[in-house]
Amino acid sequence: MTDRTDAELLKDFTAMGHSISLITDVIAGDKMAGEEKEDRQAAVDRNVEHLELMKAKSDWGSESMTATTNAITAGKGYTAS
Repeated sequence: MTDRTDAELLKDFTAMGHSISLITDVIAGDKMAGEEKEDRQAAVDRNVEHLELMKAKSDWGSESMTATTNAITAGKGYTAS
C-alpha cells in the first residue's frame, strides 16, 4: 500500500536528487567552497540525514536507491577541512 501519491513520490524523489547533488558538489569543492568548514559540514550532515529518512520510507516501489546510498556513504565519510 502506498502512503504517498505519485505526485508526492515524485516531489520527494526530486528533493532527494537535490540532496545528492549538494553532498556531491560540496565534497568535490564545487559548492560552498567559500563557506566556513562548519557550515559545509552541517550542510552535508543535514542532507545525509534527509536522505536516510527518505530512503527508509517503504513505499518507493521500483525507484533505484543506488545514488542515494552512495551519497549517504560519501557524506558520512566527509570531514570538512
